[in-house]
Amino acid sequence: MRKIFLLLLSAVVINFSLITGASAAGSLVKSDFDKYFAGYNGTFVLYDENNDRYIVFNDSQSKKRLSPCSTFKIYNSLIGLETGVLNQKDADTLVRWDGTQYSFPAWNHDQTLASATRDSVVWYFQKLATKIGPERMQEYLNKFGYGNRDISGGLTSFWLRSSLQISAREQVDLLHRVYNGKLPVSPDNVEIVKRNITLSENNGIRFMGKTGSGSQNDKGVLGWFVGCVEKEGNRYFFATNIQAADGANGGKAKEITKLILKDLQIL
Repeated sequence: MRKIFLLLLSAVVINFSLITGASAAGSLVKSDFDKYFAGYNGTFVLYDENNDRYIVFNDSQSKKRLSPCSTFKIYNSLIGLETGVLNQKDADTLVRWDGTQYSFPAWNHDQTLASATRDSVVWYFQKLATKIGPERMQEYLNKFGYGNRDISGGLTSFWLRSSLQISAREQVDLLHRVYNGKLPVSPDNVEIVKRNITLSENNGIRFMGKTGSGSQNDKGVLGWFVGCVEKEGNRYFFATNIQAADGANGGKAKEITKLILKDLQIL
């Protein structure tokens, strides 16, 4: 009887882990990262793949779901490729600019997937989401287990400080699953996305990442930087977010992340 009970208990634990995405890896809270977050409420999460461990600053904040802002472009791109809205063999096809003048000059011309990712061109990804459609978008967010999976905020805005939310810890774990082939997507499409978020390749170190910014009354109130470093046969997946009444944006989150990665001797 005891043996049957233990077997049933094991099955429950295994099923719970699969449902929640729980990981056996331990977390190490690095309180000495405070100096990088002066003036911000923020968090930094890193998963060291070879050593199967997390390094976390501000653990409670790392579990808080927030709007992904433009970091969602990683997955918008991937879904566009998977659904055939974007042609894998012609991923650099131009999407025509409609002449609308934006405050960011880099947005005011025709775009490819690569240029739109690099310059975080919102109108391009709004057009892409529209072509994907709500049914397929929801289907893929469910497959990916992306945060709260909520696109009720509107197909062209759900990721822009609207209904879709995800935590820093979830960002790291999801990107790890993407790179490890744990999602039902083509490896070739993953490589296209990785290429488009590659920021530098120097001295055997490949640095990849995507910023995201949220504003209110023209003030930056939320900043993200999410990505991966490949170095010496290891991969380090990271996510940083910061919040403040003003001055919190993706550029600042990226700056903080680079300082921490240098502190950890990863960059």
